[in-house]
Amino acid sequence: MALDSVTLALPEVPAWLSKTRPRATRVERGTCQTTPKVPLSRLKLQPLSGSFTWEVRANDRNYHAQFRGKSAFCLSKRKYAGNAIRTAKYNVLTFLPLNLYEQFHRMANVYFVFVILLQAFPEISTLPWYTLLFPLSCLLAIRALRDLIDDIGRHQSDRNINSRPCEILSGQSFRWQKWRDICVGDIVRLRKESVVPADMLLLCSSEPSSLCYPRWLLLNRETNLKFRRALLVTHRELASEESMAAFDGRVTCEEPNSRMHSFTGTLRWRGETHALDSEQLLLRGCKLRNTDVCYGLVIYAGFDSKIMRNCGKIKRKKTKLDRMMDRLVITIFLVLLATSLCLAVASGFWAKTFQEKHSYLSAFYKHTTPAQQAFFSFWGFTILLSIIIPMSMYITFEFIYLVNSFFINWDLEMYYAAKDIPAKARSTSLNDQLGQIEYIFSDKTGTLTQNVMSFKKCCINGTIYACPCLLQGSALTWSHHGQQKMDFCDTRLLEAARRDSDPVLREFLRLLALCHTVMVEEKGGGLVYQAASPDEEALVLAARNLGYIFLSRTQDTITISELGMKRTYKVLAMLDFNSDRKRMSVLVRDPQGTIRLYTKGADTVILERLQRRGPSETFTEMALDRFAEETLRTLCLASKEVSEAEYGVWSRRHHEASVLLQDRARELDRLYDEMEQNLQLLGATAIEDKLQDGVPETIQLLKLSNIKVWVLTGDKQETAMNIGYACKLLTDDMEVLEEKKISEILGALWVSTSSLAGSGEPLCRSRRSQQRPEASQHKKRALVISGDFLDKLLHTGEVLKEKGRLGRGCCGAAGSREEAGLVEKAFVDLAASCQAVICCRVTPRQKALIVQLVKKHKKATTLAIGDGANDVNMIKTADIGVGISGLEGMQAVQCSDYALAQFSYLQRLLLIHGRWAYLRICKFLRCFFYKTFAGLMTQVWFAFHSGFTAQPLYEGWFLALYNIFYTAYPILSLGLLEQDVSAKKSLEFPELYVIGQQDELFNYRVFSITVLHGLSTSLVSFYIALWAFEDHVGSRAVGDYESFAVTVATSALLSVLMEIILDTKFWTLLSFLMVATSLLLFCLFSFLTQSIDAFRIAPAIFRFPDASRNALTDPYVLLVVLLSLVVNTIPSLTIRLYCTITGKNTTQQKICLKAKREPEPLVELRAHVLRGSFHHRSSYAFSHQEGYASLIPRGDSLRSRGTRSTVQHPDTAPALSPSPLSPMPSPSA
Repeated sequence: MALDSVTLALPEVPAWLSKTRPRATRVERGTCQTTPKVPLSRLKLQPLSGSFTWEVRANDRNYHAQFRGKSAFCLSKRKYAGNAIRTAKYNVLTFLPLNLYEQFHRMANVYFVFVILLQAFPEISTLPWYTLLFPLSCLLAIRALRDLIDDIGRHQSDRNINSRPCEILSGQSFRWQKWRDICVGDIVRLRKESVVPADMLLLCSSEPSSLCYPRWLLLNRETNLKFRRALLVTHRELASEESMAAFDGRVTCEEPNSRMHSFTGTLRWRGETHALDSEQLLLRGCKLRNTDVCYGLVIYAGFDSKIMRNCGKIKRKKTKLDRMMDRLVITIFLVLLATSLCLAVASGFWAKTFQEKHSYLSAFYKHTTPAQQAFFSFWGFTILLSIIIPMSMYITFEFIYLVNSFFINWDLEMYYAAKDIPAKARSTSLNDQLGQIEYIFSDKTGTLTQNVMSFKKCCINGTIYACPCLLQGSALTWSHHGQQKMDFCDTRLLEAARRDSDPVLREFLRLLALCHTVMVEEKGGGLVYQAASPDEEALVLAARNLGYIFLSRTQDTITISELGMKRTYKVLAMLDFNSDRKRMSVLVRDPQGTIRLYTKGADTVILERLQRRGPSETFTEMALDRFAEETLRTLCLASKEVSEAEYGVWSRRHHEASVLLQDRARELDRLYDEMEQNLQLLGATAIEDKLQDGVPETIQLLKLSNIKVWVLTGDKQETAMNIGYACKLLTDDMEVLEEKKISEILGALWVSTSSLAGSGEPLCRSRRSQQRPEASQHKKRALVISGDFLDKLLHTGEVLKEKGRLGRGCCGAAGSREEAGLVEKAFVDLAASCQAVICCRVTPRQKALIVQLVKKHKKATTLAIGDGANDVNMIKTADIGVGISGLEGMQAVQCSDYALAQFSYLQRLLLIHGRWAYLRICKFLRCFFYKTFAGLMTQVWFAFHSGFTAQPLYEGWFLALYNIFYTAYPILSLGLLEQDVSAKKSLEFPELYVIGQQDELFNYRVFSITVLHGLSTSLVSFYIALWAFEDHVGSRAVGDYESFAVTVATSALLSVLMEIILDTKFWTLLSFLMVATSLLLFCLFSFLTQSIDAFRIAPAIFRFPDASRNALTDPYVLLVVLLSLVVNTIPSLTIRLYCTITGKNTTQQKICLKAKREPEPLVELRAHVLRGSFHHRSSYAFSHQEGYASLIPRGDSLRSRGTRSTVQHPDTAPALSPSPLSPMPSPSA
């Protein structure tokens, strides 16, 4: 076997054990290249470390079944998981206990159970215990039903996935079974368009060299094809079902992990050992494209697969208001106990004094001592005051959340008609938190972009062409079609291409048709292209539209149709693209025998390799700046003629470099660089990476709303940064901090921290003294970081060590944790000080880690939005998870709290629905607490005048109906319909959103003011009535206890309704009806519960016969009620008037006033917002991975009769002869 045809596949060092993952030494160029069978004596494989204990034996289920692993409670489970997955939380046995356990994490539910237990003792009970148990049961049932419905959806999804059909090798043949039947070690046959059911080692396929083309659309929504290639030995030997059944290879590899882009292991078979890496691994969830059949050995199944390892666990999410309410319940309960204790002590002293003063009544107290009186009074007051935290508030809470969720579902502005996808609130308990988001973490592909490239503009020989249009068939005679819609077509360019008089234009279009790695086949009368990236496809299609049609390729030739004339070029060498070179080239010999080099790449590397810089080159640079202004992805195109002598020398040196065993890649890159010199610039192309509609405008609005947007993507840095500029996340006036600068900043911080620690100062003090590095030197900064750098920074500190920033070792594990926390916090502080953050090449688990770090160190409310399975963990970790609905792959939606069809719908979801929900819930809470304290704290004041006997002031029916009917409906209307400004103004003035981020509408200060307001209302209502009732009031004797109770109740109720009326800003017909209904229900139930007939039937239940009729028909009592209402209302009116006159409005009020006065929006929503300057050109339009060009010269990816494609263009057929209407090629061609 020739050395120039060998790939030395050495075992790879795991990525997490080295700074950079070493690549397999590979022959980059040559006529043939294979993976060798290296004997053990020569290969000298490195011994596998302790983590490489995962052994898989093909076709041996019994071997895997014997291993058991440790589980919880000393139980054991199978080491090798089955392929069935279960993402649901409950089953039939665990639903009731687990759901109740979760619900009783709410302190309010514990509180209600405590009160019910107290009510079970007749000696201290004020109401039957079942009257409180029923509403609590309803509350628990409502929440349990909601959780059950959500979990049923998860069960259905799991059942659908586990029941998907697949072909598993059973005995000597393949049989159709279910996904759940797959076990580790099974051999599975996949067909075209199949979804990979488990992480599998590719054994062979129907493609040349057993190539396989999976698409990661279901994982990360990328439509780019990846390629995977089987080992040569399995490709050759496993050619039939019999050989598959006899296959007994053993794979030893790393334990199941979450690293999506790495895999290391070995295959031992027939006495030989072969190295394995990620190039042979098919991941669960990928979709097989352009491959008829392939066979794989299951390595990781079910929850051991890499994508499932990245999914994370389902977590119960609670809003900030929920957590605050838990703390408030505890606080109120402690205050209630303290109040009850004080009143009980007072009751004991009062009883002792009363018994001493009235000794003639000792017979009534001979069985009750003052201490016993105090004891029973304590529990009586505890029960009496327990209604300060009513269950009706939580039931109303759930109803408000549910209706506000319906408002989201019904919003036609968030309905995507193109795919018939409405917005959906999958969670009904997080709406108010939508109005408090501070950080948004977004995926890129499929979330911000459509991953569709469109050729928009080009500059050729000093002329810019750009004019999208629809041309008729007479203009496209070479394509033999009547009508064709093209993304790009300038009539001037089309005419120039038809005239074929400009040699620069001819070479430009020829380069687009020749310099690429696209595969093609003729199918159904059309050409079907397979592109490594959408950029490549867009360029080839642009050339096709202009008459230069890529027809076919072989191992060493490429055939195109130039204006109807078929021409075949011999491919002498393909100079592959990689992220360091930022360019690719093809060296060809044309039919006339001339050797030419065609090169395309980033402007930064092409312009410095030009032979000369004339006016045309200067104009092209200006055009590049113009394209960059519109954030288009640019490429420079250049070529040169190569002499036979120069090629002969270079070819010999290239062959010598190709067979080197050391420094091969470096030598090849040096040779490529020598060839790619003295180029002649042909022009530049501009490709638009199509964003979803409204993405730049949405990000602009979110920025104005003080929301920081971070992009977390698995894509490469250049592509992510280009999208950042396109969607206005990055601007030219930002300083972009990359890894080197970040290391320097954090290293300087570490030096100062280490010096403080070395001087004996506690680390916690150094943490307090941290300052954001260089925060004052730059107004706008952006941070761009990779997943590898993030892993080193947060887990090992390698970056700081490399920079020499770590002054000394840590003393003990505690010190290490402290220092790790300091590094984390320093990084988060630095990132938070930037206006934009882009994290590239991050794994799903790293996405979740970043979200967790921001939640931990910034105490911020976060939202994660994505559309693929790799976003699931991030969506589950964030406070709010939003899934983008699409045609394929619903994993993100199934795990999300809200589902949208477009990223731009975040505008309405956050700035309208979220802000309104926060406003409504906060007003609801304020009014509910106010009316509870205003109406029921009179019980405490009454205790001072009733001997502290815990006797209720009000009628029992008033206490039962006060929170349910008398005051509930106006507050319910407030929680459902309240608005401060309209939806249009909410978008025009995004500054309004800041109110929720700062917790202005409901916090401890607002709660304290609300409680004080309620206490003052109860004091006024009680003591004005008490003052009036000191003597007989009115013309009739109505100074009795029942009349006094009715007077206080009416005064408090009317004062509460008046305060709700004053606090309502958005009045509707329903608002008026709710207030009127409350008054009518008060009158109706007062008449029914206080009628003489009811008293005669059940005097123990209806104890206030005719009390309201006697009291409220007396004009003097009505005047007392009116006086209380006026005294309670005047302070509220006075404060509102004072704030209006002096201008001391809240932030919300000021912005609302501004919103109502401003007729025009401050934010102009445009399709393209121009960048301020041209300091940064948009990144080069090149997104496919390295290695495709090396497959073509070896013939690894070529069929004998053509190739396959991802995108079919049935309107394009090869033109084998020129059309009568098309011009003939010029002689110079």
